[in-house]
Amino acid sequence: MDDEELIATRESFGKALADIDDERVVVLDADLDTSTKTKYFAEKHPDRFFEMGISESDMVGTAAGLASSGKIPFASSFASFITGRCYDQIRCSIAYPNLNVKLIGTHSGITVGEDGATHQMLEDISMMRTLPNMIVLCPSDDISCKKLVQEATKFNGPIYIRLSRYKTPLIYDEEDEFEIGKGYQIGEGKDGTIFATGDVVSECLEAQDVLKEMGIDVRVCDMYSIKPIDKELIIKSAKETNMLFSVEDHSIVGGLGSAIAEVLTTNCPKKLTRIGINDTFGKSGRPEDLLKYFGIDQEAIVEKVMEEKQKQN
Repeated sequence: MDDEELIATRESFGKALADIDDERVVVLDADLDTSTKTKYFAEKHPDRFFEMGISESDMVGTAAGLASSGKIPFASSFASFITGRCYDQIRCSIAYPNLNVKLIGTHSGITVGEDGATHQMLEDISMMRTLPNMIVLCPSDDISCKKLVQEATKFNGPIYIRLSRYKTPLIYDEEDEFEIGKGYQIGEGKDGTIFATGDVVSECLEAQDVLKEMGIDVRVCDMYSIKPIDKELIIKSAKETNMLFSVEDHSIVGGLGSAIAEVLTTNCPKKLTRIGINDTFGKSGRPEDLLKYFGIDQEAIVEKVMEEKQKQN
């Protein structure tokens, strides 16, 4: 892929936000508008942009106040900061009163790269999806991100959107639709299902192509809505395919794999192989090298599928 075809979801978010035609939308940032890409909104709507400085908890509290006054605030920072530093404020001031605040966590997962373990947030899905009233979304490409930002604006209630600095290829077309609470199935493979979310969906699609050449036909389900999760799609795939996998740039503890397992144990008990960060912190390195090191790149996914296929033979 040429660089022109690769777009980070943080970039998509910033541009989609700036294009929203709603005077109720206000944006707050914590001295990271260039990195989180809220700068696009600030340039276009300076009267509705609030630079809060390096004071994330204060930013979240201010967002709650704006929401209670009828505004639709988007509060943005790195995923490690907006969830890790602000959990108490999110829990008590946003989730508990069920306020209409959109929390944006950019630079999530190990693909933050050289910033290292302190900035590689691998626990945010777990933290946010356990909060009552909180919606959790994690788009995989430019188009899905822009459309989910639009959906988030229409939805009345707290939402956490997990974004990446890592540039990924386009997956979808402009006519594709994305709905909160749904997933998107790619392919009709009957041998197995790979559930994925965020920046590793493209890795799974590459694995899908490699596996097809090897005679193994898998479907990829983009679980961009982690909470609520698409139970129907999970149960359908469990009934139609022999092998189930989850792939995420997140800890396997409490993340996408755990959410899918919760659906399976209640509705359609079946083995799920979880592929993600195995209960450890990240490391500093190039994103591509880290994907390989932690076993969530295309090659590792193919290997895991092949291992499971051999067990079933």
